[in-house]
Amino acid sequence: MYDIIVIGAGINGGLLAHRLSKYNLKVAVLEKDNDAGNAATAANSAMVHSGHDPKPGTLKAKLNVRGNELYDELCEELKVDFIRNGAMVVATDESELPTLYELYQQAQDRNVPARIMEREEAIALEPNLSDEVIKAMDLPTTGLISPWEVTIAALESAMDNGVDLFLNNEVVNIDKKDGYFDITTNKAVYQTKIVINSAGVFADDIYRMVSKQTTYNIRPRRGEYYVLDRADQPVVTRTIYPLPSEKGKGVLVVPTIHNNILLGPNSDYIDDKEGVDNTAEALEYIRREVSKTVKNIPMHTIIRTYSGLRATPDTGDFIIEEAKDVPNFVNLIGIESPGIASAPAITEYVFDNILKDLIPLEKKTEPYKERRPWIILNRMSVEEKQEYFEKDPRFGQMVCRCELISEGEIVDIIHRNAGATTVKGVKRRVRPGAGRCQGGFCEPRVIDILARELNVAPCDVLYDSDEAKILIGKTKE
Repeated sequence: MYDIIVIGAGINGGLLAHRLSKYNLKVAVLEKDNDAGNAATAANSAMVHSGHDPKPGTLKAKLNVRGNELYDELCEELKVDFIRNGAMVVATDESELPTLYELYQQAQDRNVPARIMEREEAIALEPNLSDEVIKAMDLPTTGLISPWEVTIAALESAMDNGVDLFLNNEVVNIDKKDGYFDITTNKAVYQTKIVINSAGVFADDIYRMVSKQTTYNIRPRRGEYYVLDRADQPVVTRTIYPLPSEKGKGVLVVPTIHNNILLGPNSDYIDDKEGVDNTAEALEYIRREVSKTVKNIPMHTIIRTYSGLRATPDTGDFIIEEAKDVPNFVNLIGIESPGIASAPAITEYVFDNILKDLIPLEKKTEPYKERRPWIILNRMSVEEKQEYFEKDPRFGQMVCRCELISEGEIVDIIHRNAGATTVKGVKRRVRPGAGRCQGGFCEPRVIDILARELNVAPCDVLYDSDEAKILIGKTKE
């Protein structure tokens, strides 16, 4: 019997598990996919919004501002990257200025640092702003993370401190018993006193397993992106927003932690909760829209496209509450943008406003095990690298030439808690395959390493999902 089971190993499920691991509680996380952070957490703009944009009076507005404030301490604790690169919201027409000043006033009301800049000052900071930009709002607290890195690190830390993670466990039924729940997955039946439903676009479906009264519905909105090759001097250093519309924050130009540039997203309602295909129409739309705010974008350096789904609720706001008709069932429904930015504050909110009234929260007395950061040789000095080479010669075997990743780094992240079991899982953790050739050189070596370390046949190594096999057999028997 578990005290708490979290359904969903995205960024919110991961951060909840991380904090729960600090208490005398028996906790598990159930995830339908074969890795953590595999859905919306892996396909978004990878940024921490300042909190200037959500509508006043919403949970989105409150938790975005607070989440932004919490990221410095969280990322330091988890030993993951976080950069406050700043952002600009740009106006390209006189008709947009009232909206720009309205956003500025919202930022002021929320104590979000912001200032209005004339075109000349904005251009001095970002020379590649388009010729149409007439005024901009500077948002210096906007930040960048790798959301999957935060999620995996949080779950790794949680598992180091006693939390159980069950991957490939899709919830198919939940029965409310007297004082506990039976959660049936495709693999097993788990019992728990409290359920936290953090299932992303499927959170409304999970809630309907226990409630006949719910009126909450999620309709996914697809957002598509281009990825540009990393550059020593990216086209912009800050995130560039257009003025928002009813569809969202608009098509952005976003630097990443690793000096790539993201272009996107669009925002289109679809009916398929697994519909993450790219479309020619959407990608053409993104090309047109980004040219309105930024010029000299090196479109010839595109190395990848991807798409993700926002869990858009019909309420227009986050739904974070104990279900009124099902005691001890906690819902996180409709956690769409700014869900990444709000994630640390969502965890805080769940603890301070819900869990403290449901279960005793007694801190563990034994020392908390600090997470060991991933080994990243290309950030080390020559002397530090030499120590690793002498300790294990695999750290001297280069696998990914684009990102300068060694065999030793890959082996390390396979054998950790919440370790990589797929080619994409390795890529998300230490980046082989994330560079210019997109795995053209290193992918066969990554497959060999995974097969050897997991003791499986190369044909059983997956790219990502269970349906995504790379090899189907030998060409010569």
